Amino acid sequence: MRWSLSLLLFGFLAVVHALSSSGNRLLVVLEDAAEKDSFSKFWSDLEARGYDLVFESPKSDKLSLFEHGEKAYDHVLLLPPRSKGFGPSLSPKNIIEFMNKDGNVLLALSGKSTTPSAVSSLLLELDFHLSSDRSSIVVDHFNYDTLSATEKHDVLLLQQPGQLRQDTKSFFGGSGVLAFPRASPHTLGGSNPLLTPILRAPTTAYSYNPKEDAASVEDVVATGSQLAVVSAMQARNSARFTLLGSVESLQDAWFDATIKAPGDGKETETANREFAKQLTAWTFKETGVLKVGKIEHHLAQDGDLASVELNPKIYRIKNETVFSIEVSEYNYDQYVPFEVPENDALQLEFTMLSPFHRLDLQPSGKTENSTIYSAKFTVPDQHGIFSFRVNYKRPFLTNIEEKHEVTVRHYAHNEYPRSWKITGGWVWIAGLWSVVGGFLAFVVVWLYSAPTSAAPTTKKTQ
Repeated sequence: MRWSLSLLLFGFLAVVHALSSSGNRLLVVLEDAAEKDSFSKFWSDLEARGYDLVFESPKSDKLSLFEHGEKAYDHVLLLPPRSKGFGPSLSPKNIIEFMNKDGNVLLALSGKSTTPSAVSSLLLELDFHLSSDRSSIVVDHFNYDTLSATEKHDVLLLQQPGQLRQDTKSFFGGSGVLAFPRASPHTLGGSNPLLTPILRAPTTAYSYNPKEDAASVEDVVATGSQLAVVSAMQARNSARFTLLGSVESLQDAWFDATIKAPGDGKETETANREFAKQLTAWTFKETGVLKVGKIEHHLAQDGDLASVELNPKIYRIKNETVFSIEVSEYNYDQYVPFEVPENDALQLEFTMLSPFHRLDLQPSGKTENSTIYSAKFTVPDQHGIFSFRVNYKRPFLTNIEEKHEVTVRHYAHNEYPRSWKITGGWVWIAGLWSVVGGFLAFVVVWLYSAPTSAAPTTKKTQ
């Protein structure tokens, strides 16, 4: 009986365990509790994936991102407030500190209300830029929903993104159409290289303030691909921040809504629900999380490697060396072998002050949940303190930074090849022995040569 209860308890824990690799505590900041029911499908999808949702109002006195100096939640979902901001507990400084402690944030905006200055200040800290009036929305007269936005054309229709760049992996791909009603656009600054757009507006779209007179529509804020609707930032500690321009796209009404593009007689359902899953999965670290497993380096040797010393501290110049690293990727609920995207490379640097070798690591094997990448090279003819370094930083993937130091020495006195083994030195060896032989011959001749007899001398007498 006790054994069966243990199995049931283990099964229950396995079911409620979050798919996220960084925890299941999710804080949802929602000012108007009456709006909670309009996102019921979105909440149920998050709970089905194991998240423990905590709903708080920004006006709540007990709201805090930290407890005893540590973060109280793993992730934060900020819905647009109706008041001037999120309050002192969710100030830009606190949110930045939350991200510094590896917390992840999803911020949604709405074109129905003016974005508070506190939210705009937070976005400026991260180099996201809203329009000066903070009330602009995206309008497109060629890519809008003819069923719900016949006159205003403010329900933007976009194709689900695929692979954003050749060296990135696709976490938001699909063949469906997304609907973004009254989307609040933003632009990306050039001073933060960590920003990456996920969805940009079409070339025919533009941004304007609907609260102003209709005649002022000609004076638009930005147009076309300058406008981003969904963007992301991954900090250097791999904390993630996502900016969603239309919170209405997460509502039940748009999860299964029927839409129709201009000039197209087909009516289709939106792919908002699937895109919301992909977006939250990436933001809350269910996808795109890399983990380094075993790292090994050793002398190259043919045949059995059982006798090879792994990870030695000292190498000799001109040694043939092999380096290998295991890399896994978290995919919703488990780690799987990581595959480097096409036109990209996982590289190894063998460096002192600057790299002496920079080599592409090639797949050399696989385990159940990781790929083994390895490279073989010759240690340079330079002694000193060297490092094996793997520094892999790509959009939408957590960073890999590995550094392992080793010492490189010269040849020992008994490791140099003997002179007679070097054929190029035979001429000089012959010259040396010829001098020695000539000297010995001279000594022998000199020692054993008889002295010449002197002529007899006579004494002259008178």
